[in-house]
Amino acid sequence: MLRPGQRIGVAVSGGADSVALLLLLLELREKLGVVLSVAHFNHQLRGRASDADEKFVAALAARHHLAFFVAREDVPAKAKRERANLEEAARRARYAFFERLVSGGSFDKIAVAHTADDQAETVLAHIFRGTGLAGLGGIHPETGSVFRPLLRLRRADLRAYLRSRRQTWREDASNRDTKRTRARIRLKLMPVLEKKFQPAVVDHLCQLADLAREDDAWLDSSAQLRLFLNAREDKNAWRVSLKDLIRPPAQPEPRSLDDLWSRQAPDAISKRMIRLLVKKVKPRSGQLSSIHVDSVLRLAHQPDAGKSLHLPGGVEVRRERDSLCFQPMPPGSSVPSESTAARYSHAVDLRSGQAEVPLKEHSCVLRFRVIDWPPQGRETKVAGAVLDRDRLREPLMVRNWRPGDSVLLLGHQNRHRMSRLLNELGVSRWDKVSWPVLTSGGKIAWSRGLPVSVEFAVDSSTRQGVVITEVPLLQL
Repeated sequence: MLRPGQRIGVAVSGGADSVALLLLLLELREKLGVVLSVAHFNHQLRGRASDADEKFVAALAARHHLAFFVAREDVPAKAKRERANLEEAARRARYAFFERLVSGGSFDKIAVAHTADDQAETVLAHIFRGTGLAGLGGIHPETGSVFRPLLRLRRADLRAYLRSRRQTWREDASNRDTKRTRARIRLKLMPVLEKKFQPAVVDHLCQLADLAREDDAWLDSSAQLRLFLNAREDKNAWRVSLKDLIRPPAQPEPRSLDDLWSRQAPDAISKRMIRLLVKKVKPRSGQLSSIHVDSVLRLAHQPDAGKSLHLPGGVEVRRERDSLCFQPMPPGSSVPSESTAARYSHAVDLRSGQAEVPLKEHSCVLRFRVIDWPPQGRETKVAGAVLDRDRLREPLMVRNWRPGDSVLLLGHQNRHRMSRLLNELGVSRWDKVSWPVLTSGGKIAWSRGLPVSVEFAVDSSTRQGVVITEVPLLQL
């Protein structure tokens, strides 16, 4: 966990476990070749007792000539403000303080004093709450810059060590409050399990956590690999095809539809892919439960496209034709609908020979450029759609497609409604609402992704052409 020369902050609350951690690291300091400091976070949960804890830790650091870092925060007020659980609010505030110290360069890593007893209690708490493999993994030995060197040691052994050193510590009265789940597990359940069922229950629960983390890490790496190979980033969204989300990793081609569905990808991988995709796009905090993940899987299995659902943290998942699209929702936004989708209309002025129309709805800019068009069109090589300049009539407008629009496309014999053409093009119902078209005198001359209208196409009599190209906004 450590390398010589690193600066290590020791998180000391004043309790027995953290005080023992500090003394043990002091004994090993020269052998490890590390520089130690002390960090203390005052949660202000117990009034004068919390302040006394801070003074105790400050004196302990001074006695061993260690730098002392302290922060204070009114955690009860923070929990009320955030409508959060008090213990969870305290944990977030404490670790945010540790992270600030590391990112600010005070430490390279932070040592925290979780023990084997803490691990066993955490695994049981997760089981009672309802958990999967990740929850069975309990407390991780290392998480980012935080490491926990005492996870193999028992709480009682640390107290015996402190007594042998004649070192006092502070007792937190809230640890004996059996109104809290963790205190009930520690004071009531664990003694019964050790005496009546299995003396080595703590060791066995810690071993379960180790095995669960190993399997969890392997499954996560498999899901990460499948996402790397199959998911793609599209602007600020991520897309994954349905077959890549729910198919078997590698099997022969199915001989029938029943054969395909009987050999879907294991849910363990599919669910992890969903969680990873949500994490990539989630714009704010929000707890993703197994119920939410199952709802995304059901969306993937539905036969009809065009459905969507919303997840905690401001994430929208859209079921398109053959894929799922994960994208963030803006803060404060409501559930989007076609009726509230952005409508737009922009005039195109070609008097200078060129024009640009930004389309924020599609994160692109449409560029219009007038060029000379020789009698033999094949002599002119251009990228993009081309219209006959002399056939275009005012007003020239770029607007979103609207119900009732129809057009006769170059290469087609009959007029078709735009709704049908966009469906054939594979445009999702969300993109369809704001799909751009160019109208000339109220008639559709061009639409994104389709051939131009016959009425405005270039031919042997064309003298000037209007080239339409699309450029991503980021390239401007």
